[in-house]
Amino acid sequence: MRINAETILLVEDESEVRTLAREFLEEHGFRVLVAPSGSVALDLVEREEGPIHLLVTDVVMPHMSGAELANRATAVRPSLKVLYMSGLMGKTVVYEGAVVPGAVVLHKPFTAEDLARKVREVLDEPG
Repeated sequence: MRINAETILLVEDESEVRTLAREFLEEHGFRVLVAPSGSVALDLVEREEGPIHLLVTDVVMPHMSGAELANRATAVRPSLKVLYMSGLMGKTVVYEGAVVPGAVVLHKPFTAEDLARKVREVLDEPG
């Protein structure tokens, strides 16, 4: 039984983290599209016929950063909301230019409840 109607695009290059995060999100009733890289994610953004409500992306990935992915994905889907995941500590993510100031970042490691709560927060934000 699906609790939430939203579709989430989950982008994570580490397979174990990707699998756990997908399971966490599916357990909370979300429809989850999964990509191991930014290029695969962009392909999904362009081909997926239905809405994608939220991009959940790792900050640091090979070949394309989470910030670059978010910029390119929101150019195609302007209403797409973004949640970053990062193993970097605190403000380091912003100071090193990995994401823009004010971006929502969920720090690794996180629990299923942490992820679900943060996803719901971002989805419920206006505009």
